[in-house]
Amino acid sequence: MTATEDWLARLIAYPTLSADTNLPLIAEIETELNGAGGVCERFPDATGQKAALLVRFGPDRPGGLMLSGHVDVVPVAGQDWTVPPFEMTRRDGRLYGRGTADMKGFIACIMAFAERLDVPSLTAPLWIAISYDEEIGCVGVRPMLDDIADRGIRPDLIVVGEPTSMQLGLGHKGKMAFRVTATGVPRHSAEAPLALNALHLATDFILGLRRLQDEIEARGPREAGYSVPYATVHVGKLVGGTAVNLVPDRAELLMECRMMAADDPLALGERIRRIAASAVAPYQDRFPEAAIDVEDSGSYPGLATEVDDPAVQAFADCLPEGTTECRLSFGTEGGLFAQALDVPVVICGPGSMQQGHRPDEFIEQSQLRACDSLLLGLVDRFCRGLS
Repeated sequence: MTATEDWLARLIAYPTLSADTNLPLIAEIETELNGAGGVCERFPDATGQKAALLVRFGPDRPGGLMLSGHVDVVPVAGQDWTVPPFEMTRRDGRLYGRGTADMKGFIACIMAFAERLDVPSLTAPLWIAISYDEEIGCVGVRPMLDDIADRGIRPDLIVVGEPTSMQLGLGHKGKMAFRVTATGVPRHSAEAPLALNALHLATDFILGLRRLQDEIEARGPREAGYSVPYATVHVGKLVGGTAVNLVPDRAELLMECRMMAADDPLALGERIRRIAASAVAPYQDRFPEAAIDVEDSGSYPGLATEVDDPAVQAFADCLPEGTTECRLSFGTEGGLFAQALDVPVVICGPGSMQQGHRPDEFIEQSQLRACDSLLLGLVDRFCRGLS
């Protein structure tokens, strides 16, 4: 535990916000894993200021185990912290700091484990995949994942260590995000009926989305285990106009859909675009310039892993008796791994997302102990062939 906690303190000290570079942290991780016998490969972004890292321990052959996590964290600005966010604080069995739960706790367990790993004893590879910019749409894992797929790397199981309180996560919803722009016709508000208010046009579109949500709730695919067991359609931001006496000719809204793995994202996206066209149609004879443009602004697929898959059963055997299954309300990189590699993926890691993204984020020391123990069992099972 001392090694794991020491590593967590080192990781937290790097404020790896999505807006900033992660290269100093990646350099430290790479140096340590190289020294432990890992074969490391960087995947830099277009700016050269960030990089993902893929590491292999053991033989370069099919099978084995892949552990996946991200090192970027969400901002602390505007949050009321009572402890230093980028300095680990120990208190009453808890370790405080930004990223302790989401998800540097898992990375710390990996680093401490790798330092004491007997590499020559591995008969199958242990892969470690570390990404950046997961918090802003699973951005950093994609180039690395394309390379993994092209090289035919197919582990027997992938474990994404997002915080599940060490429960067995078998699924999460996918996401589609959209930036929607409504274009109207301006005029002085004294003659508002002679204009086309872009805000009104946008709210007509929103009304159509609310009807779509009602339809999905009534007849859409459902999956047990989620707090909301069907797809959701949500508008999070609407802006437009400059003054109360001017009819606005432009409004912009940000929206998202959270989908079940059984949902067809292309079909849902097409429904949204048809709703936009229907909202504009009544006005186009009078106002040919009227429009609602729907622009994709990011997406990732959902995950639905079968519990009776042999690799998942082998993973479950490494968990303490009485461990429960769960589905996650938040997204992860797991759906991308499953889609690209067509191998079983589970989500399991220390800490709880109830603490993630919040001021005074923390992880229980007992959660790190449980994760340390799990990693030992997983490597014995998947990389040494021991039962």
